[in-house]
Amino acid sequence: MTEAEQEKAPDLTALEQEGEIAADYVEGLLDIADIDGDIDMDVEGDRALVSVVGLKSTELVGPEGEVLEALQELTRLAVHRQTGERSRLMLDVAGYRERRRAELTKLGTEIADQVKDRGEPKSLQPMTPFERKIVHDAVAAAGLRSESEGEEPNRYVVVLPA
Repeated sequence: MTEAEQEKAPDLTALEQEGEIAADYVEGLLDIADIDGDIDMDVEGDRALVSVVGLKSTELVGPEGEVLEALQELTRLAVHRQTGERSRLMLDVAGYRERRRAELTKLGTEIADQVKDRGEPKSLQPMTPFERKIVHDAVAAAGLRSESEGEEPNRYVVVLPA
């Protein structure tokens, strides 16, 4: 491995530490809220992934994942406070993000097909950065290009013809 590759490679130990800090933080929140759930930790690519599993309700996800997004930001802040490093940690609750990833991948592929057929750009509804990335990846896999436009929280994807 070259020196440049080593610099780009994620530090697995640091990501595992992020996951442990985040898991402890989320577990504390679950205890305070008296919510039963188990915590799974993993490293996916260049980010730690912490999942709350075994929940029967969606109160920690909220409408359109809003509560989950807020919990993720609080968890990232807790990690930053202990490590001093910015975290790209991903938090999932009750499999919401995985289901959303599948939905958005399908949407990106379908919109790319429509744009190929019509030859006209297509704008989508505003999305979170996580959601936009999934759509961009699906559009790229379909052989087209996409861009994000607008300002947060109303930033959206535009799929462009070839």
